[in-house]
Amino acid sequence: MKKNSMTKAEILSATEETLWQNYSKTKDPAIRDEIVRRYAFLVKSVVGKMAAGLSKNVEFDDLLSYGTMGLLDAIEKFDPKRKLKFSTYAMTRIRGHIFDELRNIDWIPRSVRQKYKNIELVYSELQNKLNKQPEDEEMAKELGVSVEEYHKMLVEISSTAVFSLNDFKFIGDDDDEVPVIDTVEGHKNLKPDQISQRDELKKVITEAIEELPEKEKQIVVLYYYEELTLKEIGEILELTESRVSQLHGKAMLRLRARLLKFRDYVE
Repeated sequence: MKKNSMTKAEILSATEETLWQNYSKTKDPAIRDEIVRRYAFLVKSVVGKMAAGLSKNVEFDDLLSYGTMGLLDAIEKFDPKRKLKFSTYAMTRIRGHIFDELRNIDWIPRSVRQKYKNIELVYSELQNKLNKQPEDEEMAKELGVSVEEYHKMLVEISSTAVFSLNDFKFIGDDDDEVPVIDTVEGHKNLKPDQISQRDELKKVITEAIEELPEKEKQIVVLYYYEELTLKEIGEILELTESRVSQLHGKAMLRLRARLLKFRDYVE
């Protein structure tokens, strides 16, 4: 038995604080496994939410595997001496690892990815031309499709829009990159010299959300702050899941357009 390691019975009955104290000293795999067991619900929570908005081509078990790897990464890098809840820290690592793995396997069909890029480009150009957020009719006309077809396109790119929003990052804990999506969710896992960057970006996000039409704003808040699925949001707002997905895609388009302007400004 390793020096200062705990027995199986001690591990099972130990408080979270005791587990972290001992794991920091010994890196005992048995203690790590117990921490994983206690926080496995975080992986299921993140995966359950993400899976609802992803293509059926992505296997749920694969997402669980990616999320678990993120949890393990969080355990290895977490410093219990800092005044930060592990669950807050771990959620970011879990979600980030899943996004990274999805990017590696290129899960988004090329046709959908290209469609999103085209819509994003048209939206940005039209916004600059009109000096306002384009209406659905204006977007449809510019794309050469009917309003109904444009709405179908928004549903199709909804999850792609979330993924692309994740490409915007700022420097977070451990000097790694934290997705802007965690800024939307109120992520606070930062060092003092990183607060200014986070706060400026958060201000941009907050203002962009406030400017959204009421239904889109509600969907963003319920999805990212309350962590409800699109189906659950539909039940609350008395909308079909397809309509919620459509509005969600449109909101993500607006937010990304604002972030592109912000990135161009700071660069």
